[in-house]
Amino acid sequence: MKPDDFQFMSALLRQRSGLVLNEDKAYLLESRLMPVARAHNIKGVEELVTEIRKTNNEALIVEVTEAMTTNESFFFRDIKPFDLFKEHVLPHMLEKCAAKRSLRVWCAAASNGQEPYSLAMILKEEAAKLAGWKIEIVGTDISRQVLKKAEKGLYSQFEVQRGLPITMLVKYFDKQEDQWQLKPDIRAMVQYKYFNLLENLSPLGQFDVVFCRNVLIYFDQPTKGKVLEGVAKLMPEYGMLFLGGAETVLGVSDKFAPVKDQRGVYALTGK
Repeated sequence: MKPDDFQFMSALLRQRSGLVLNEDKAYLLESRLMPVARAHNIKGVEELVTEIRKTNNEALIVEVTEAMTTNESFFFRDIKPFDLFKEHVLPHMLEKCAAKRSLRVWCAAASNGQEPYSLAMILKEEAAKLAGWKIEIVGTDISRQVLKKAEKGLYSQFEVQRGLPITMLVKYFDKQEDQWQLKPDIRAMVQYKYFNLLENLSPLGQFDVVFCRNVLIYFDQPTKGKVLEGVAKLMPEYGMLFLGGAETVLGVSDKFAPVKDQRGVYALTGK
């Protein structure tokens, strides 16, 4: 890929999604965009860039953005955050939200739905403690394509074998030929919405718990700070934030501080 083509696409993707691509990621750009070019009968990535430069085709730009921002996910990824949610954060929320008897959780990069559905299964398992409560899980993503898959709740044998305990597979999924589909009651617990984290977050409403895992690593420092500031505004003073294992708020935002002995969990500082 020509350097000026890379610079053009890098700037476009940063503007559209916040994604920061260094020059050593040129191979990633080419590998992700080649299928988009083929789908439009365009010879190669260079010609695809030329087409975007020439026509500013919005549909094509959306496809390119989706191709670059679709990231892998799986059920109960890195298991520890889900254990912390069940054993520490949920009891905290049962106490703090007792008066309103409702709990709102936001998964800020829902991808194919494995993260929000993992949380839905945990909350289903804890149903006795939440009797009479209104539970809402909102999953957002910048890719409409992955959101369609998430809404169906239909996964391959490979996808359900990664991280999902066999007991939960049997309990919460139905076999559909060579695939597995989540039962309707679990699917109904999650509401999916298209949303770009670079936009004003306030229309999403208030959340008690926010999962924003493995998202900030793709942003530059100012964008990370802006997103965290926006998230803080959506949360009550007792709210809890989950970030990925390689992410931190240190040196990025003073709105959150790490929770002692709970790696990846952050509480509001009140600043």
